[in-house]
Amino acid sequence: MIGNLFNGFAHIFSGLGLINQPGIRRFVVIPLAINILLFAGASWYLFSQFDSWIAALIPDFPSWLDWLETLLSWLLWPLFTIMILLVIFYSFSLLANLIAAPFNSLLAEKIEMQLTGKAIEQSSIYPTFEIIKRSIASEISKLVYFFKWWLLLLVLSLIPGINFAAPFLWLVFGAWMLSLEYLDYPMANHNKFFREINQQALSKRSLSLGLGSGILLLTSLPLINLIAMPASVAAATRLWVNHRSELL
Repeated sequence: MIGNLFNGFAHIFSGLGLINQPGIRRFVVIPLAINILLFAGASWYLFSQFDSWIAALIPDFPSWLDWLETLLSWLLWPLFTIMILLVIFYSFSLLANLIAAPFNSLLAEKIEMQLTGKAIEQSSIYPTFEIIKRSIASEISKLVYFFKWWLLLLVLSLIPGINFAAPFLWLVFGAWMLSLEYLDYPMANHNKFFREINQQALSKRSLSLGLGSGILLLTSLPLINLIAMPASVAAATRLWVNHRSELL
């Protein structure tokens, strides 16, 4: 398990190398531009609203309970910080991936061709009407899955005793959702959709979680996060190619 976790994590470094390969760079330009614009917008919005969100989440107390307000601020600030960061950046990541989806699918296809030396037999980049319907249903399933677990974690975060583990659970959740988000590109090129992707990722959960952890780290590093989208597509594609037989 630990070996697979580190193996999955290491793919993000492979992804960083792949997007700089000759023949791949030109397919990185548009996803990179979209990511830069949206991450810049996400960062500006987050920092402009952050203090007011934290203040709204911590209730006002009478002056004689100032000590309790201070204590709650100290205890809950890290939890709320992680929760807000994950929700905002994952929301903007969803938006960025939605806008860049055709370009990311093309990038995943070209990387897979370079890694395997073979063209994809039935690419979903030029989809039929049936595939479009399944893709829409897949995206809806993904959103339902995300909000279901987000709501459960939010409730757990408010339960005394359990909420001390909440920051760790939020990080695991964020890593898992990012792994599913980016595995979608190479796997969708083979006409696989969210339920299949989730089931197959669960069959190699430590490998998939390691990949998501690497993506989460990359998206949290200032400036480096600007290349997170194409690098993550490349990393997920490398993992898919390397472990395809295990994920089928």
